[in-house]
Amino acid sequence: MTDFLNHILWATDFSDEAQEALLYADLFAKAFKSRLTAIHVVPDFSPAVYDMSSAYRGDLSKTIETVKLEAKAKLEAMAKARAIPIANVIVRQGSPSKVIIEVSKAEKADLIVIGRKGLSGMQKLFLGSVANNVLRRSCVPVLVTKKQSGTPRVNKILVPTDFSKQEEIEQDYALRLAKGFNASMMLLYVLELFGHDLRFVDELFKDVMAKLQKKSRRGEAGVEIAEDVTKAINAPSGIVDYAETHKFDLIVMSTYVHKLERFLLGSTTEKVISNTSHPVFAIPPACHAE
Repeated sequence: MTDFLNHILWATDFSDEAQEALLYADLFAKAFKSRLTAIHVVPDFSPAVYDMSSAYRGDLSKTIETVKLEAKAKLEAMAKARAIPIANVIVRQGSPSKVIIEVSKAEKADLIVIGRKGLSGMQKLFLGSVANNVLRRSCVPVLVTKKQSGTPRVNKILVPTDFSKQEEIEQDYALRLAKGFNASMMLLYVLELFGHDLRFVDELFKDVMAKLQKKSRRGEAGVEIAEDVTKAINAPSGIVDYAETHKFDLIVMSTYVHKLERFLLGSTTEKVISNTSHPVFAIPPACHAE
């Protein structure tokens, strides 16, 4: 991570959630003096459409180009109205998640910022949103936000950990974010009650806290770091509840997970994103090799 968030890509579908994501993109861009690019993807049409006569295809192409021009003008007007300095506006056609990933690579973006709608109970089980598809394919961190009230801020950062090999990467990113925002950091371990003999939970709690404090990187210049352990039925619910109860502003997590588990259940990070109202800075596996 020799360079940090030099270029931010904000993806929008013009929804309220995308508007919220823009506020966070602007917040991050100002904190790290990043260049900000906006992208809107016009959904592709079914292949069956291309079986129409050439005359109809010509009309359709003209319509699509008109939609693209209108979307670009709308994005430029939106940035001007909010006084947000967007350096570049990109409008493409295709599969939204696929195009966002392609553009993020071509533009060498360091962070993708995308909004996500609240999901129903069934949708939370079968994740398929554009945000989740981007999250699973991205080679750079993805900041996923939801529509909230109030002005976005990052004063308190929550960093859940499970003592895996990814924890150093998570702390690296969290420390840089904390320094940029002059924020505090909390390292959290969720002691899952399911599967443990409840008679020994208190002893486990003490052991985990000692290990967490040992792993903590207290003393980093300019960053206030604390550690805590919480008990919950499972890790995602413990993280969500802790973030809400203690009023954190941002959750920083790795998306690393085995392929089979990802296919069947989704990662802990995806489950947290589905259930929390807090923005989540998700670090994909590609970042672990840096």
